[in-house]
Amino acid sequence: MSTLAANDDLPPDAAAGHSSSPGEAENRTLIAILAGISGSHFINDFLQSVPVALYPLFRESFALTFAQVGLITFIFHIVSSVFQPVVGYLTDRRPQPYLLLVGFTLIMVGLTLMAMATGFHDILWGAGLMGGGSAIFHPEASRIAHLASGGRFGLAQSVFQLGGNAGNAFGPLVAVLVVRLPQLGWFVAAGVIVMALPAWIGRWYRSHLADLRTRPRRKPAFEPHNLSRKRIVGAILILLALIFSKYIYITSINSFYMFYLIDNFGISVKNAQLHLFAFAFAIALGTLVGGPIGDRYGRRL
Repeated sequence: MSTLAANDDLPPDAAAGHSSSPGEAENRTLIAILAGISGSHFINDFLQSVPVALYPLFRESFALTFAQVGLITFIFHIVSSVFQPVVGYLTDRRPQPYLLLVGFTLIMVGLTLMAMATGFHDILWGAGLMGGGSAIFHPEASRIAHLASGGRFGLAQSVFQLGGNAGNAFGPLVAVLVVRLPQLGWFVAAGVIVMALPAWIGRWYRSHLADLRTRPRRKPAFEPHNLSRKRIVGAILILLALIFSKYIYITSINSFYMFYLIDNFGISVKNAQLHLFAFAFAIALGTLVGGPIGDRYGRRL
C-alpha cells in the first residue's frame, strides 16, 4: 500500500492533494487562494534571489574566490534538495498547514545572518538556513496550489510557478538598491510584514482539511492505468534527469552570469543585475505561457 493510502486520518483527496469531483462546489478554482499561494511563492523566492544578485558584493567584501561563491550556491541547493523530499514524504502522511510560516521564518533568519556576516562561514550558515526554509515551504505550498486548481492542474501549477519565477526575476532588479550588506535587513523587515499572507493561507488550509475529515472516504480522483512499475520508474527517472539538467544551467547562469558580464565586458554591478533580471523574467514568462498550453494541447508538445 502506498504512503498516501496508508494515512488513515485523512481522506485520500486530502492526503494526496486531490480536489473533489469537478461537479462539486469545493472543486471550483479558488482564485483567491491560488493568487495568495502564488504571492507567497513570489515573496519566498524573491528573498532567496536577493543574495544571489549580491554575489559580486559578497566577493568584494570578503575577497571570495569563484569556488567559494559556487560553494554558497551548493550549500543552499543541497540542503533544499535533500530535505524537500523528506518534508514532502512526512506531510503526505500528515499535512501541516503552518509550515509555510516556518519556511518563511528560516529564510529570514538566514538572510539576517548574511546581512550581519563577519566572515565566509556566516554566509554559508545563512545559505544553509535559507535552503532549509525553501525545503519546508515548497511541498505544502505546491499541495495547496493543487487543491485550489479546480481540476485545471496545468494552469494552477503555472500560476504557482509564475510566483516563484517572478520572485527570482525581481530579486536582482531590487538588489540594485543594496550597496552594503547590512541593507539586507530591509528585506527581512519586509518579509516580516508580509508573513500575514502565508498565515491566512494556513488558516484556510487547516479549515479545508478539517472539512475533508468530516466527509465520507472515497477513492482518489484519478483514472487507473495499466502501466508496469518498471515503466513508471523509468518515466520518473527521465523526468528527474530533465529537471536536474535544467537546473544545472539555470543555477550556473544565476550564480556566475554577472561575473562573466563584469569581467569580460566591464559593465557595472548594477547593469549586470539588470541583465540577470532579464534572464529570470524570461523564465517566468515561459512558465506562465506553458501551463495553459499543457492543459489545452497536452503534455507531449
